[in-house]
Amino acid sequence: MGEKIGLVSLGCPKNLVDSEIMLGMLKKEGYEITDCEDQADILIVNTCGFIDSAKQESINTILEMAQYKEGKCRLLIVTGCLAERYSGMIRQEIPEVDAVLGTASYDKIIEIIEKAFSGEKPVICDTHRGVEYLENERLLSTQKGFAYIKIAEGCSNCCTYCVIPSIRGPFRSRKIESIKKEAEILSQKGVKELILVAQDTTLYGIDIYKSREIIKLVRELSTIENIEWIRLLYCYPEEMDDELINEIASNDKVCKYIDLPLQHISDKILKAMGRRGTGEGIKKLIGKLREKVPGIVLRTSLIVGFPGEDENDFESLYKFVEDTRFDRLGVFTYSREEGTPAARMKSQVIKKEKIKRYNKIMELQKKISFEKNLERVGKIYKTIVQGVADDGIFYYGRTYAEAPEIDGVVYFTAQRPLNIGEFANVRILNSEEYDLIGEVIG
Repeated sequence: MGEKIGLVSLGCPKNLVDSEIMLGMLKKEGYEITDCEDQADILIVNTCGFIDSAKQESINTILEMAQYKEGKCRLLIVTGCLAERYSGMIRQEIPEVDAVLGTASYDKIIEIIEKAFSGEKPVICDTHRGVEYLENERLLSTQKGFAYIKIAEGCSNCCTYCVIPSIRGPFRSRKIESIKKEAEILSQKGVKELILVAQDTTLYGIDIYKSREIIKLVRELSTIENIEWIRLLYCYPEEMDDELINEIASNDKVCKYIDLPLQHISDKILKAMGRRGTGEGIKKLIGKLREKVPGIVLRTSLIVGFPGEDENDFESLYKFVEDTRFDRLGVFTYSREEGTPAARMKSQVIKKEKIKRYNKIMELQKKISFEKNLERVGKIYKTIVQGVADDGIFYYGRTYAEAPEIDGVVYFTAQRPLNIGEFANVRILNSEEYDLIGEVIG
């Protein structure tokens, strides 16, 4: 076959898993994978289309990759969320694109390449919403030692601001046996940390088992000998019950780190967002997590500037962040997405005000993060080695308190050579706003 393929993956870890599956299928078929765009015969952009900034990044990347068609590149293929949402517009506005593949059709990547080479301009955006494509073996692109594992696809929460259900379809869980089999294969490849991802991991199993089975899944994965860490991302607060909290507290392999996408604290705004919880319920849950799971690290994401968010709503959110002191926190300015109920709401907040509110909370969180990091100085943490810094002096890695790509890292020195993916005990010596500095002991 001989063609070289380059793939650019944008957006969230869930999208990255899809990219790795396509790469695995292509490698199995005999294609050569390259990291050098200028050497690729075929370029694939796996896009994100969640909010305005993500859409713009996707479009910019497609246009950037299109320039390589003046060189060696013969095919430019666009896949993923933007492709699913705007397939017709992409074909019309960016003629350099040779094929478009939607989110339900990743397993047809070979087929669409063959059609494009035959002179067609194929668009495949199936309505079939299975999870069978996740059974394909992946070509890992993450650094050795950790891997994301997608336990479900789609979403059925239908928050009023979100387009994911229309792009990805309803929530669909994989079977426990399928996930465990993949985890065992990953462990044989040197993966020691599994990061479980789905649009809502706490709802895992509700569709196929008629009950939430995230605890059963975690326990099954915990039996895999070489897996040392299991990390849960995207746990919706409404489904965090006592049983799950106790499992996090008592299971030594589960990282004491929870990602809770809260979005807001005002009951008025939560209701307008279509969220099922209340501000008081959120506060009680956080108190319970910190009481039951000593040392737990809490990450959340918030939205400012949602339609109808007045000064009182924002001030209650600001005070909530100030009082709660999250270990990790990200903020989005509300993005008005066509086709969502929130886009039709009155009292849209102007862009200038949204940015002002964003900056105010991020400045507060920067201070909190620095103070939290100072508290860690002098302590020793089990740390997974992720790489060597550009200066060649420091290694960098993560403790249980850092998820890859979204949180800071720990830079540290060592008296002996370390392997990527191994664990080392690191004493923290100094701190910055988001990163830490330390040394290996022992």
